[in-house]
Amino acid sequence: MTNRLSAQDVTLRYDDRVISRALSLDIPDGAFTAIVGPNACGKSTLLRALARLMPPQSGQVTLDGKAISRLPSREVARRLGLLPQSPFAPDGITVADLVARGRFPHQRFLRQWSPQDALAVDRALADTGTSHLADRPLADLSGGQRQRVWIAMALAQETPILLLDEPTTFLDIVHQVDLLEMLARLNAAGRTIVAVLHELNLAFRYADHVVAMRDGAVVAAGAPSQIVTAELMRQVFDLAALVMPDPLTGRPMVIPHGRPDAAGEAAQISG
Repeated sequence: MTNRLSAQDVTLRYDDRVISRALSLDIPDGAFTAIVGPNACGKSTLLRALARLMPPQSGQVTLDGKAISRLPSREVARRLGLLPQSPFAPDGITVADLVARGRFPHQRFLRQWSPQDALAVDRALADTGTSHLADRPLADLSGGQRQRVWIAMALAQETPILLLDEPTTFLDIVHQVDLLEMLARLNAAGRTIVAVLHELNLAFRYADHVVAMRDGAVVAAGAPSQIVTAELMRQVFDLAALVMPDPLTGRPMVIPHGRPDAAGEAAQISG
C-alpha cells in the first residue's frame, strides 16, 4: 500500500499542553483505518492535524507528497473530507441545504450548481438513509439523525480520502453497523477511510488497518490480526481482556475482564 497522507515527526500542542511529540504515522492509501485508544489520548487531535485544522508546532503533514499546509484550501478539500466531532451548522438550515454544502469545493466562478452536484447530494442522502429528511430543518432532528446527515454532507464532498471523528456517536447499534457497512462499501470502491472509533470490536471487524494510541503516541499500527492482543489491551487501555477470533469474521474480538491489577485469574487466562 502507498501512503498519500502522512504525519512526519509532528509535535501537537494546545497552548502550553503538548498532546503529541515527534509523532509519525502513515495512512495506507485505499485502506479502512481505525484509530483507537482511551479518552484524551490524542486521537481527535491527530485527526485534526491530518485534516490541516491544527498546524503542528514542528514536523509536517503531507498529502500526495506535499506539505498540506502549502496546498490551496480548495485543493485540499477536493482530496480530503472531514467529519469533525462537533460540527456546526447555521440556524434554520435544512438537511438538503447542509448536504449540498459538501459540494462547495467543486464549485467555481464559471461552474455553479450542476446535475453532477445534485446527483452527489441525492446519492449521499440515500447512502445514509436520510433522503426522507431532505426538507426538514436540521434542528428538528434527533441526535442520531443529525449525525447521519453530517455524514451525508461529508460523502457529498466525494473526496478520495475521508476522515471521520467518532462517526458512530449518537447512533444505536443498528445504525452503527449500517454506517460501518456503508464505510466498508466506500472503502471497497476505492475510498481511503480513516475513523476514530470507540467500539473496539466493531473497529476490529470492519477496519483492515488499526492505529492504537496512548498518551499522544502510537503504540501499535497494523492489521488487526497482527497487532490486537491481550498485551496491547493492557498497554493501551489498562484492561485485562481475552482476545479471541470473532466467530463470524475470524477478526480479533475483545472480551474485557477488568483492570489488570484486579483481574487475577482472568488476567492469566487472557495472557
